[in-house]
Amino acid sequence: MKLDDTYFMKLALKEAEKAEIQGEVPVGAVVVVDQRVIARAHNLTEKLNDVTAHAEMQAITSAANFLNGKYLVGCTLYVTLEPCVMCAGALIWSQLDRLVYACKDSKRGFQQAAIKLHPKTKISSGVMEADSKKMLQDFFLKKRK
Repeated sequence: MKLDDTYFMKLALKEAEKAEIQGEVPVGAVVVVDQRVIARAHNLTEKLNDVTAHAEMQAITSAANFLNGKYLVGCTLYVTLEPCVMCAGALIWSQLDRLVYACKDSKRGFQQAAIKLHPKTKISSGVMEADSKKMLQDFFLKKRK
């Protein structure tokens, strides 16, 4: 059975739920190679008191450890929110094959900043966008109360 982008984005959304439960901004990520999940992560910036502990950064590190190398050639990163400029920089260096994200980040997303990923990285967006956007909006509404 061939698993599709929606299947893997659902796993990333589960990671985002874990982040939300811990009081983190609900962003989740998974790294996949050959239809196999090799890394799962979610935001840990509050828990680790570290502004660099974004879901993508955690997933990149975990996947690199799994692969025993610094490059993510052949891998796809699924993330519930468009990566920021910092995460995009890490993705450039990782030489990721494919990035799939759910919803755009109009304030801090790498595309609005005109950052280009590695030339070989293919980008897809909008996979389960409504689910991710709702989770983020609900989270920030609760924070503002």
